[in-house]
Amino acid sequence: MSRSSYLILENGTYFEGNAFGAEKETTGELVFTTAMTGYLETLTDPSYYGQVVVQTFPLIGNYGVIPSDFESKAPALKAYIVRNRCQVPSNFRCEGDLDTFLKSQGIPGMYGLDTRALTRVVREYGVMNCKLVYSLDNFDKDLEEIKSYKITGAVKAVTADKSQLFPSKEHKLTVTLMDFGAKRNICRELVKRGCDVTVVPADTSAEEILKSNPDGIMLSNGPGDPSENSEIIDEIKKLCDKKIPIFGICLGHQLLALSQGAKTDKLKYGHRGANQPAKDLKTNRVYITSQNHGYAVVSDSLPSNAEEGFVNGNDSTCEGVNYTDMPAFSVQFHPEACGGPHDTAFLFDRFIDLMTENKNK
Repeated sequence: MSRSSYLILENGTYFEGNAFGAEKETTGELVFTTAMTGYLETLTDPSYYGQVVVQTFPLIGNYGVIPSDFESKAPALKAYIVRNRCQVPSNFRCEGDLDTFLKSQGIPGMYGLDTRALTRVVREYGVMNCKLVYSLDNFDKDLEEIKSYKITGAVKAVTADKSQLFPSKEHKLTVTLMDFGAKRNICRELVKRGCDVTVVPADTSAEEILKSNPDGIMLSNGPGDPSENSEIIDEIKKLCDKKIPIFGICLGHQLLALSQGAKTDKLKYGHRGANQPAKDLKTNRVYITSQNHGYAVVSDSLPSNAEEGFVNGNDSTCEGVNYTDMPAFSVQFHPEACGGPHDTAFLFDRFIDLMTENKNK
């Protein structure tokens, strides 16, 4: 028999459910994702650092735990909320069940609550803090803790400890990937296109990066408020001044824009899921994309050397930027998406072309 648990929201609402995973109380920022597949990738996406993640898809855990599908070495989220958990997974690649995995990682979970109703609360009131507890006896004290919670030092918490080289078979190009909480598939997409990728910690200086004379620089995804990373933004600006090809994804997209004088703003409840429409403003084609972000670049704040490349099909927020005075571009969505969609994977080819052209000058 599962233990009862409660999810207390910042606005005073609470939901009752059942506990699974690690048995501990935790506070975090409540967000939801509409992805219908890829729960392992969601669990191991560093961009969820400090957050309590709600899956809107009702059944989670049916294909178990598959370590080769992980996007990082360990989960960064605070807690995991689902409608129904599958206790008997079935998949030929399965190496364990979700409950056991969460216990091993120290991540508490909750199931048996109405996740659709919970999502509607977040959509109406916006992203808010919450706390997973096992009793309502300290409700007022818990509410005070919830209201005071803030995610800080996110990138520092999830970045690589040291540099690491991932060689390709072709050795066509060299790329330095600045790790702000990088998903593993970014590196895989570059390696399979013939790039030797050196992943470096987020606090690596521009001078140190330039010593290796890379053909291109990749700015990864990551968690937290982009404007908090002032030192990283300064280093990116120095790299931009060298006119080296740069490709930014998600947080990398935001940091690149900030380095050029643009602004970012927090969205009401963000974009998280695998079905977000992004419109290419040059072709008017709409791509279905995977996204996970709570902040966006403010379109009206873009500098004169920047052109908006993509916009969100739902709310018209900025989804991509092309720079006119340097070989650089960025997107808010995830072209490396696992488990999909892969509609925008061609952007990696665009980056390859940009580096090749620059190298052959």
